[in-house]
Amino acid sequence: MSLQTPMSPSRPNSSRRFNLPSSSSSDTDGDDDPNNLPFPTALPRSDFLSPSFDAASYLSSLSERHQTLEDLRQDLRDRSAAISTELLELVNANYTGGEERVEDVRVGLLGFRRAIEEVKGRVGDRGREIQGLSTELGGVRGEIETGRRMLELNDRLELLEGRLALDGAEVDSDESEDDEDEEENQIVGSSATKLAALAKDYTTIDAMADDIGRDTSYVKKLAERIAKCRATILLDVGTTIKAAKKAGPSGQEKLIKLMAVCSTLDAQKEAIKALKGA
Repeated sequence: MSLQTPMSPSRPNSSRRFNLPSSSSSDTDGDDDPNNLPFPTALPRSDFLSPSFDAASYLSSLSERHQTLEDLRQDLRDRSAAISTELLELVNANYTGGEERVEDVRVGLLGFRRAIEEVKGRVGDRGREIQGLSTELGGVRGEIETGRRMLELNDRLELLEGRLALDGAEVDSDESEDDEDEEENQIVGSSATKLAALAKDYTTIDAMADDIGRDTSYVKKLAERIAKCRATILLDVGTTIKAAKKAGPSGQEKLIKLMAVCSTLDAQKEAIKALKGA
């Protein structure tokens, strides 16, 4: 804030004496009359603004000033009062400006807070969107995995059907790869080793159908083919059990292996029935 130079302080009327020139007074007499001295100018404001201002030195420099001591005192008092007024106005102005700045800062903080809330809201919306996409992606991955298991189930079922000759192909009767001894090979019927492998393949297919879900339309379509594979294996096991029982003591070892195959297929009842019917 710029400070303005105040008006020259007023002085008592008794100090302001001006004599009009008179025709009866000589020029010499007028120069000697103290009342004819010029009225002193106001004390310069710049004198008080000097960084090296010293009151005693400054008062000493006013000895040549054509002014009474009382007028000088009044001038200094007026100058002090004016400075005090300006200081008060400056303080008030700064105080008012401070309130305005505080209000500006408060408004700015409120705006910043609103901006943060908006950003948090957008982040929350984005997070929920990402969560939804992640859930959807998980579902898609699950469907892909389910589809892969369905394809594997179909492949395994077709392979088992081929080994059981359910697809019209001839069954390979070469049992040279079996670990059964020569005496067991003389018994009529399939080898116990082969039947055990078929039973194991079936249980794998059955477990995969359970994993995918028996209620799914795909598994329901395969249910009849799966059941036919089990029935075919059990039929072959039953025929071989009868043959092993008729073989007497030489068929006991194979009979035990065939009972294990029935256990794998959870077909104990069918095994007992085959034994009784032998």
